[in-house]
Amino acid sequence: MSDAVDPAEIERTRELAADAERVVVKAGTNSLTDADSNLDDEKLDKLVDDVADLLDHGKEVLLVSSAAIGAGRGRVDAETDTVEASQALSTVGQSHLMRRYTESFERYDRKVAQILVTQADLDDPERFTNFHNTVETLLSWGVVPIVNENDAVAIEEIQIGDNDMLSSSIAVGIDADLLVTLTDVDGVYTGNPKDDPDATKIEAVGSNYGAIQEIVAQSTTEGFGGITTKVEGARTANEHGIPAVIAGSAEPDVLERIAEAEPVGTIFLPVNGAYDD
Repeated sequence: MSDAVDPAEIERTRELAADAERVVVKAGTNSLTDADSNLDDEKLDKLVDDVADLLDHGKEVLLVSSAAIGAGRGRVDAETDTVEASQALSTVGQSHLMRRYTESFERYDRKVAQILVTQADLDDPERFTNFHNTVETLLSWGVVPIVNENDAVAIEEIQIGDNDMLSSSIAVGIDADLLVTLTDVDGVYTGNPKDDPDATKIEAVGSNYGAIQEIVAQSTTEGFGGITTKVEGARTANEHGIPAVIAGSAEPDVLERIAEAEPVGTIFLPVNGAYDD
């Protein structure tokens, strides 16, 4: 499907992504948990290693992290098949998740901060201004803000999206230069690569967005449905002139390779005059 996108525009967007000074990185639940949906320390450390690569490139990074529910599930022996149970698990898991982030970033002598928000916080002008001011201050201090949905009071992200739309809203709101969504699949495919051996990775999304929407809709399954909101989130960022990448969290040096303008995952080309300069 990338043949519908000008190769020169793809390369130009990779360079734009590499030059990004402020990056929002979103890590989904599957990128941070094991096969039993418990927090995976090795995966978390690998994510922190990758974020540290961006920080070493002199970039500002805001991390949107899921997995509070998974972190709680590993610490409480309880039935978890209701929204209410998931909300309660998130409150147990969030402190454990942040403890692990704090420990992991300390390996690089980096400090982190926790911010819990809901989409309503971002939609309310006064509350968003407070959020924005806090983020700006933390970044000016060299602190990595780690943002998660406040699952204790909001259920939409528990049911669908896994912070995908939240991360794109934040990227737009804080004037990020790049949105990277890390998942357990290394990009957008023409089908579900977990059960379709003929599925091929889509290199770039731009003028072919309509066709990509159709492909994603047709290939969506219970285990693959999360790609829909990831694609929608990337496109939202694009509509505000922000390039986006959907890539595999397990890929070696995934964020550093993006910072080096290498082909990684599926890249989404910005629209609305991002290249006018």
